[in-house]
Amino acid sequence: MNPYLLPILLLCGSNLFMACAWYGHLKYPQTSLVLVIFVSWGIAFFEYCLQVPANRFGHRVYSVAELRTIQEIINLTVVYLFSLIVLKEQFAWNNLIGFAVMAFGAYLIFNPIKLPH
Repeated sequence: MNPYLLPILLLCGSNLFMACAWYGHLKYPQTSLVLVIFVSWGIAFFEYCLQVPANRFGHRVYSVAELRTIQEIINLTVVYLFSLIVLKEQFAWNNLIGFAVMAFGAYLIFNPIKLPH
């Protein structure tokens, strides 16, 4: 598999588990907090089973700053889609604009501005 693509795919899977672990319980506010913590922790185990290899393999081709940037962009995308699809929250333009500003920041991480000496 492409060494640039593998970490991205693993991070996508990791973030799906993360969204379920961190926010899935919000659909069930009547559920005991203790139970929610243990279930979320169990789901997070699978998140880490993908996150750790993503970073291990990803560091062969990406810097840590680049890996973290990829992680954040995927995280924002997955969590926002999760909030819309699973939690049925309303779409908000200000969120989309904010994400666009962060995407520009990600662009700068991967394409640093070269200043003259």
